[in-house]
Amino acid sequence: MRAEQTCLLRRREPEQTQYRHEYKYPLTLGQIRIEEARIGGIMEKDAHAGGAGFYNIRSLYFDDYDNSCYLDNENGADNREKYRIRIYNGSGERISLEVKQKIRGKTGKKSCLISKEQCLSLMEGKIPSRIEAGQKVLGRLACGMAVRLMRPVVIVDYDRIPYVYRVRDANVRVTFDCNLRSCADIGSFLEKTMPGRGVMPTGKALMEVKFDSFLPDEIYTLLQLEGLAASTFSKYYLCRRLNLTNI
Repeated sequence: MRAEQTCLLRRREPEQTQYRHEYKYPLTLGQIRIEEARIGGIMEKDAHAGGAGFYNIRSLYFDDYDNSCYLDNENGADNREKYRIRIYNGSGERISLEVKQKIRGKTGKKSCLISKEQCLSLMEGKIPSRIEAGQKVLGRLACGMAVRLMRPVVIVDYDRIPYVYRVRDANVRVTFDCNLRSCADIGSFLEKTMPGRGVMPTGKALMEVKFDSFLPDEIYTLLQLEGLAASTFSKYYLCRRLNLTNI
């Protein structure tokens, strides 16, 4: 499918996205232990965490010729989106391409699975030679690569401790992200291990709280800590800033 066709596909087939509230809180490791002890009594570990209690997330982010995604984060633009390829635990068996959007303070995400061959093409800054009809997100990215010269720019890698809470109509997810690393070596994205630089100060990590329409009182109460304040923290922005030399 040619890039011109994907642009037409994007216009003809609008999609509905479920937007969620998302709040981020930089914490110390000590605060994370306190929060885990509190929420562990009523929230369940995500099944994907396995026996280790966490999993690794690695994302390859894209930006355009003008570094619009980076600058939108820096300027706090409300309506923005970012494309990323994501794998888990360093495995290329399941590769997902996602576009994360922020609109009027809420976040939403669309995704599609891509093949290893398509991933390798994107890592090289090339539009894959074949795009399936169901890969709408890939079609949109291909359009951006053709029109806006979007290309891969940075790898973001971290370990996530995930908790979920689905009671009544509530759908809440609380995660703790540790060992955040940035890597500019795009070719190492699918390697089992990759080089990287630590981004956050020693002893610091990030808590994210995500929910659909409301946050139950029992969860809100458990998450309260003295001095806790929401942040506009962006893992992509911090990792990209670490590697930029010409903006």
